[in-house]
Amino acid sequence: MKEYNTYIFDLDGTLLNTIGDLAASTNYALRMHEMPEHSIDDVRLFVGNGVRKLIERAVPQGTTAEKTEQVLQTFRHHYMEHSLDTTCPYPNIMETLQELKHRGKRIAVVSNKFYAATKELCRHFFGNIVEVSIGEREGIRKKPAPDTVEEALRQLGVTKQNAVYVGDSEVDYETAVNSGLPCISVLWGFRDRSFLESKGATTFITNPCQLLDEK
Repeated sequence: MKEYNTYIFDLDGTLLNTIGDLAASTNYALRMHEMPEHSIDDVRLFVGNGVRKLIERAVPQGTTAEKTEQVLQTFRHHYMEHSLDTTCPYPNIMETLQELKHRGKRIAVVSNKFYAATKELCRHFFGNIVEVSIGEREGIRKKPAPDTVEEALRQLGVTKQNAVYVGDSEVDYETAVNSGLPCISVLWGFRDRSFLESKGATTFITNPCQLLDEK
C-alpha cells in the first residue's frame, strides 16, 4: 500500500458500523407515519447519499414531498437520540487510526450524514484523532461532489498531494474521482466488491490494518 500523508475517510460503513441505528430510526419514522418498514439489507442499499435521499428511498412510491419531509424530521429527531444505541467502530479501526496518528498522518472525515450527527459521532468515538469532520450542511454540496473533501483539505491546511480517500461505497469512489484523489475501497462496509468494481473501483482492502502496510 502506497504511503500517504493525509487520509480522508468516509464515516458510515467505513469507520463506523451505523446500519443498525440507521435502520431503527428509519423504521421508527416510517412506523410513526403508518408506512411499511424495511429490512436492514434494504436500508443498507438506501444509504450513501444523505438522510434525505435515505428517506425518499424508504417511503412508499408516490408519497408527497410534504409527507416525506415529515418522515425525515421524525427520523432526524429519533436518530439524534439513538445514534449510539448499537453503533461502533469496525474491528481494528481504532488501532489503525491511532497508529496513523502516531505516524504523523493527517486525518479527516467527510460524510453525507447530517452535520450534527457527524460531529457528535466523531467526537464520541475518535476524539482528537480525527482533526476535521464535515457532514451535510447548507452551502456545501454533498458527495459525490468534491466540496466536502476540498473543505476538509482546506481546514487541515494541506494540499491534495499525498492525500487519499477511503470509503465503502460507489458514492465514495465517485467522490474521490471528482476530487482528484486516489481511492481505497473497503470491503467490510455497505457494498460488496463486485458492485464496487462495476462502478469503477480498483483498489480494495479487507482489513483496516492494511492501511499501515506502507511500501
